Amino acid sequence: MRLIINSLLLGVALAMDAFSVSLANGLNEPNMKTKRAIGISSIFAGFQAIMPFIGWACVTTIVTLFSSLTKFIPWIVLCLLLFIGIKMIVDGVRNDEEHSLALTIGALLIQGIATSIDALSVGFTIADYNIYDALLAVLIIGLVTFFICFVGVKIGQKFGPKMSGKATILGGIILIIIGIEIFITGIIG
Repeated sequence: MRLIINSLLLGVALAMDAFSVSLANGLNEPNMKTKRAIGISSIFAGFQAIMPFIGWACVTTIVTLFSSLTKFIPWIVLCLLLFIGIKMIVDGVRNDEEHSLALTIGALLIQGIATSIDALSVGFTIADYNIYDALLAVLIIGLVTFFICFVGVKIGQKFGPKMSGKATILGGIILIIIGIEIFITGIIG
């Protein structure tokens, strides 16, 4: 039971960045179909689940290599989210709907990586789990992330039309703030 509760709490904590990006995606595309919202939520859930598992695998196998790479994670996240956020702001200021950042599979994969790369370190917290417990933990994390992100997209869609052309700018600002927050937390923490 402790494993399930801990995994639920980890899922909620890890999903907050993905929730914010999902919110921005809903703002950016207010007429999004439910099937697409499910796809977006699935991408974030998949990355939030796989990253802790990769971290767990690294801890249990190649700890020295992984620990030497952790100092670069905040920088990678910052660069990815700054790039996407600035692009969204520029497109929003231009008010150019045709050239705005489309939620292509490539853009979504970048968002998924950027919002979940810090979840690699969760592998340290589950390092003492056996393979079955680790798989259960990451499955729960993924499911929690899916539901939280789906709600984020729907909330963004609801408020997107009320904000007219400014939704893209707000979405970009949200992504930049998330990138800076992850960077600061990663450098200080």
